[in-house]
Amino acid sequence: MRKLLLVVLFSLAVNSINAQKYELISPDGSLNVKINIRTSASIELSKGKTTLIKLEDIDLLADEGILEGMEVMKTSSQAVSNIVIPEVKEKSDKYLDNYKELTIEFGSNKSLTFRLYNEGLAYRFSTRANDSLTILKENLNIQLNESDSLRYQSSTSFNSSYETPYEHDRVGEIKKAKLVNLPLLVEKQNGSMIMLSESDLYDYPGLWFVKRGKAVFEGLQPPYPKTLNYSGNVYGHGQIQETHDFVAKVKGKRNYPWRIFALAEKEEDLIQNNMVYLLASPCVLEDYAWIKPGVVMFDWWAKKYIYGVDFKSGINTETAKYFIDFCATQGFRYFLFDDGWCPKDDLLSVNPGLDMEEVTSYAADKGVDIMLWVIWHALERQWNEAFDQFEKWGIKGIKMDFMNRDDQLMVKFYESVAKKAAEHKMALNFHGAYKPSGLRRKYPNVLTREALIEFEYNGWTDYVTPEHDNILPYIRMFTGPMDYIPGTTRNSTKESFRKSGNFPMGQGTRAHAMALFVILNSPMTMLPDSPSDYYREQECTDFLATIPLEWDETKLFKGKIGQYTILGRRNGEEWFLGATTDWSARDFNLNTDFLGPGKYRVEIFSDGINADTRAEDYKRSAIYIQQGDHVEISMVSGGGWVAKFTPVH
Repeated sequence: MRKLLLVVLFSLAVNSINAQKYELISPDGSLNVKINIRTSASIELSKGKTTLIKLEDIDLLADEGILEGMEVMKTSSQAVSNIVIPEVKEKSDKYLDNYKELTIEFGSNKSLTFRLYNEGLAYRFSTRANDSLTILKENLNIQLNESDSLRYQSSTSFNSSYETPYEHDRVGEIKKAKLVNLPLLVEKQNGSMIMLSESDLYDYPGLWFVKRGKAVFEGLQPPYPKTLNYSGNVYGHGQIQETHDFVAKVKGKRNYPWRIFALAEKEEDLIQNNMVYLLASPCVLEDYAWIKPGVVMFDWWAKKYIYGVDFKSGINTETAKYFIDFCATQGFRYFLFDDGWCPKDDLLSVNPGLDMEEVTSYAADKGVDIMLWVIWHALERQWNEAFDQFEKWGIKGIKMDFMNRDDQLMVKFYESVAKKAAEHKMALNFHGAYKPSGLRRKYPNVLTREALIEFEYNGWTDYVTPEHDNILPYIRMFTGPMDYIPGTTRNSTKESFRKSGNFPMGQGTRAHAMALFVILNSPMTMLPDSPSDYYREQECTDFLATIPLEWDETKLFKGKIGQYTILGRRNGEEWFLGATTDWSARDFNLNTDFLGPGKYRVEIFSDGINADTRAEDYKRSAIYIQQGDHVEISMVSGGGWVAKFTPVH
């Protein structure tokens, strides 16, 4: 990781080394944190005279009382200003890392470190015990107001695919039985928002919340697994059957995950916040030049719906070559064999009709990289043999699926896969996965992951609405890249949408689907339809092929959670802008003062005149503008708009 570093000490508002009350002020002076140490720690985060959130009963407990007590031994503090340069420019070419830090060391072999950014607060525990520890629990209670609202995903158990609809409820109305996973957005009555998440999660379980009182949410973590279930459907193998009464077994000397409480006064603050990335461990790879973002074509649905060819489509060599030819023609980097290329739990075998050596050789000649979908427990069982076989075949990426857990053992397995894949120079996409928590910074070959309801759910639910599309940028995307699978050519109005099994259509217009390619961040973006569909819609396909997946700058121009989004990304001198609306038609007037000086050609795909009744209807146009000119954006119900701004020299 390349970075410029400035570290200076600052004075801390404490009375003496044994003082129990501390205060931390953000670099710009806007945020204030009051820390009170008694038998546990409590925190009050404020902006001016307004208290934003109260955190209580903060502690880390191990067996035999090894970490018991919070007698302050010493404190240390510093102010830090970094410019962090990411290995993969998923969002920007640089990030400002500017914070005040306070570390409080206790006599019980543990310490608490606080970092206060202008954008929010983070804290973490560290331990310095000589022997290994069994962590019983990590305590955290959040005190909210009953009138606050939450946007969140919930699950019935810790065995979760993290693919449930976002709920939006008043705190006082939320049922106590719900398990709430992260990220979690708190909306205050005054309009401000606080995003809860975590970062630097390694060899330790993920953080969840459950409601305990009228407005109190208790943090909790999946217990340490005792036995796993390997009966029934192979997709569900490796899920937890029995657990221990503790959450983790750890080394005595280590850091624990950062707990993040990010402040946002408006939606743009959620888009610009980079705390999850900045708080993660820096890259450990000496060589990362081989990591290549790229568009992915995959064959799960698409292999069944090829047309205009002289071979029977399916899991076979001819179909694979058809996909590869399309990728080569359009300049798309990856073709992914999804579920079906092997007998699911045997990654060393290939289904009849598919010659993997021939296909990978053909792809290499065409400049296309091959990826393979795997079930996680099959990869775990055939670990060395599978990776060695994949390397012999020339595989460049893995899509790992059905983990559906974030207990300590599973979190540790994610890192093991990232490390092993990096050794074999393979990129990663995690499905059936928990939210991004920093692994992509430590191992930048982790390009994307799921942890959301994405396009596939159109096959059997009505969850993936334009409203949902306008929630994702502000909540799930806060934590990192997401594999949504945008850009379908099968588009529907609210009235014409049908659940269609393995042949899903997208809710919203063609321009809406194309705009998501820009709005929803992923350095490994997948396209859902077959090459036949994209050949038929060549004009749209060619435009999608021009959209980069690495960016120098990201900016939200207008946005309201669940309603509409106008978001732009810059690559070099070019800007790409995407706009989407929910089921309400909307018009906007966009000032282009964000552009550099000079004249620009703007290529636009907008809703067609009949898009409100035939969602596939779109209009392609081109205009010339100067910096500062206004551009009209008009969207029908479920509509969209996407444009490319190219300087004219």
